[in-house]
Amino acid sequence: MLFRDIIGQERTKQQLRKAVSEGLIPHAQLFVGPEGVGKLQLAIAYAQYLACPNRTAEDACGTCPACLQYSKLQHPDLHFVFPIVKTDTADVCDDFIDTFREIILTKNYFDLNDWYTALGVETKQGLIYEKESSEILRKLSLKSFGDGYKVMIIWQPQKMNATCANKLLKILEEPPQKTIFLLISEQPEQLLSTILSRVQQVRVPQLSEDEIKEALIAKGYDEQAATDWAHIANGSYLAALKLADESRDNKQYLSDFIELMRDAYTIGHINDTAKKSAALQHIRNWSLEMAKNGREKQKAFLQYAQKQVRENYIFNLQHPELNYQTADERNFSQRFSPYINESNVEQIMAELDKAEKQIGQNGNAKIIFFDLCLQFIVLLKK
Repeated sequence: MLFRDIIGQERTKQQLRKAVSEGLIPHAQLFVGPEGVGKLQLAIAYAQYLACPNRTAEDACGTCPACLQYSKLQHPDLHFVFPIVKTDTADVCDDFIDTFREIILTKNYFDLNDWYTALGVETKQGLIYEKESSEILRKLSLKSFGDGYKVMIIWQPQKMNATCANKLLKILEEPPQKTIFLLISEQPEQLLSTILSRVQQVRVPQLSEDEIKEALIAKGYDEQAATDWAHIANGSYLAALKLADESRDNKQYLSDFIELMRDAYTIGHINDTAKKSAALQHIRNWSLEMAKNGREKQKAFLQYAQKQVRENYIFNLQHPELNYQTADERNFSQRFSPYINESNVEQIMAELDKAEKQIGQNGNAKIIFFDLCLQFIVLLKK
């Protein structure tokens, strides 16, 4: 992975290149920052830069044997540690290394949930187990390939169990010659203080909206959609990619949200009996349709609705920079937002939250959604 392939982070890249050029290479560094900003990518590019015999002031060459090995994440001096879920036949990271390399090479930016999905264990929590510490010590005791650095990249080190972490303290403090630890975490506060005291932190900041937008456009996304996603993503390219993936579902959720709110408003504000009756029947049908969806989609809609209620409340403050909505969502909010105000916003949020919990507890979806509609009829009149 080359520095030039990584979105933004020019200051951090320069910091890493400078350390190499000045020969001031810390033996243990912790890349810290929000999710989806390129921490793992920077660590790999930094390791490749160190391994490349033909590096320039800006980047690795990308064509030498070492770079070609790094392009496949198969350089003999590059090692990875990451959370796993043990099975009867697999209990260390090397048992899952092909899957880990694949997710880096194909998705590039990913999170723990994506990793668990790749492992096929979405409902379980991975760990870095005690046995991994022995594997790390074994690998680092081996002679390096050529005269380069041995690099141990530990992704999500806060997932190390206490025994594993404690066994690494000595080697983190006094590693073998030309050995580098690169740790990557969004939650450094969960690491042992004795680990934190042995690493030099590299702060990796949020990306700018323009950097995210340009990256999305380069992937072929529409400029307006890329602009919206870049704003909503709050500095995370990964979040922007997830928004792009979710855009189809979100369009349906917005349509469902608009139907619900329009019918609830009609029943509560319009005196025409025929229109009220039609709206009430529409709400009943809406509830039945929502109940046909799977529970995960039902919960996803309720979470989406909570977000839109928050955004509509904020919309009334007349500070567009505080709103994180797509163009279609903003168009609806221009008309609807006055009906979400201080007198009802907390109650509306509470009803949506209650409905989400009831769905999670396998409640009757038809009753839950119809009751939610009836509550909105009352609350939107406030």
